[in-house]
Formats: sequence, C-alpha cells, structure tokens
Amino acid sequence: MIATPRFVAWLFLVILSWAPLAQAAADLEINTPAITSLKQSMQQRYGELAGFYASGAVGLTQDGLVAVRDPAAAPLAQRQQLNSLVAAENQDRQALYREIARANGHPEWESEVRSTFAQRWISKAAAGWWYQNAGGAWTRK
Repeated sequence: MIATPRFVAWLFLVILSWAPLAQAAADLEINTPAITSLKQSMQQRYGELAGFYASGAVGLTQDGLVAVRDPAAAPLAQRQQLNSLVAAENQDRQALYREIARANGHPEWESEVRSTFAQRWISKAAAGWWYQNAGGAWTRK
C-alpha cells in the first residue's frame, strides 16, 4: 500500500492525539495549599497509627488506603480509636489523590495517582508491616 499525503496527514493527527496520553505523567510532588494541609494531617496522624502498623492491626491496601487487618492485634480499649484513625487516614488519602490529579490539571488521573501511591506506600513500608498483594491477600513485609 502506498501512503497518500492525505492518509499520512490523517495518521499524523491520530498519533498526535494519542501522544499526550502516552507521554503524560502526573507530577506526584506537586504542591498546593490543599495538598500541604492533607500531608500535614497525615503526618500528624502517623504517630498514632505507627503502633497499629507494627502490631499488624492495620495494613496497607492494594488500592492506596489502610484497613483494619486484625482488630484483635489492638487492645479492646483502643479499637474505637483505631477505627477512627483508619477512617480519617482514608479520607485524607482519597482527598490527596484527588487533589494531586486536579493540581496536575487532569482530575481523570485520580485512579492512576492512587495506584502509584499504593505501590509507593507498600515499597516504603517498614519490615513487619502488612500489605495486600496484587491478589488482595495480606502479606507481611
């Protein structure tokens, strides 16, 4: 087949329309006042969650959130606090992913941002922490 100039022009336009999708990458380090506030909130909460991560009561999910993995690993008197911390952490994480996607000018990238952060959280988790593998099973790091 011999490519006509019209076909070449059409193909060039198609390739250009795909290029932003193929080359697009979210700036995960982007910063806005909302992102800064969310990060500070999460950082303050980390001190309270660290013991629950270490005990195995809390684990990192494959979708970038945290979950109560083993409630029995937390003393009964602390379980309400544990549930509240997990709920607040997940609320901030969801807002963080949304804000990073918006700050990049692509709110539709939220799921990709979430997926990337999920991988980052797991890779940076301390030895002994629990996380969900790709199949959803809990694994100890």
